[in-house]
Amino acid sequence: MRIAAGLLVLGIGVALWWRRNPSACPYSQRFWIEAPHPLITRERLRRVLDPRPGERVLEVGPGTGYYAIPVAEWLGPDGRLELFDLQQEMLDHTLRRAGPLAGRMGATQGDARSLPYPDDSFDAAYLVTVLGEIPDQEAALAELRRVVRPGGRVVVGEVALDPHVVFPGALERHAATAGLLIEHRDGTPLGYFARLAAA
Repeated sequence: MRIAAGLLVLGIGVALWWRRNPSACPYSQRFWIEAPHPLITRERLRRVLDPRPGERVLEVGPGTGYYAIPVAEWLGPDGRLELFDLQQEMLDHTLRRAGPLAGRMGATQGDARSLPYPDDSFDAAYLVTVLGEIPDQEAALAELRRVVRPGGRVVVGEVALDPHVVFPGALERHAATAGLLIEHRDGTPLGYFARLAAA
């Protein structure tokens, strides 16, 4: 009984430390991001992101390509999916996994608080279970607002099982600071996609 209680306390302590010290999931632990995503499904992302053939879309933090590969398919042969990640290993993994679809993708390594793209570069951008890993969430959202054209879509996906989850209320506050507002949300506070628009 004491061991179980001790492990529970340790687990809670680790989770609290992790929330206060945001960081990307290391490539060596990629099995966590390759698990099924029942509350934040690909189809739910498709409804909220509304990717259209021929568009140019940005994914921040693609991990191992769980969402990137279907999004590249949805964009069609004339579309382009740009992948942006802090870890080059994740980008390389996604491009290998994409196979022939990799020709529709570009990959850039860097920090989401300073995106290396001109203003109004994309029709849409999305990030799934990534925002909470970024130390300055407002800066990252402001950068997304800058690189997505007026009238474009910025989509944030979150799930409560993620130790860095950003719940809807917190997302609304961070988005407002970055000049964005929640236009639509699909799901529950335990797992959702939110589409943001310029305020």
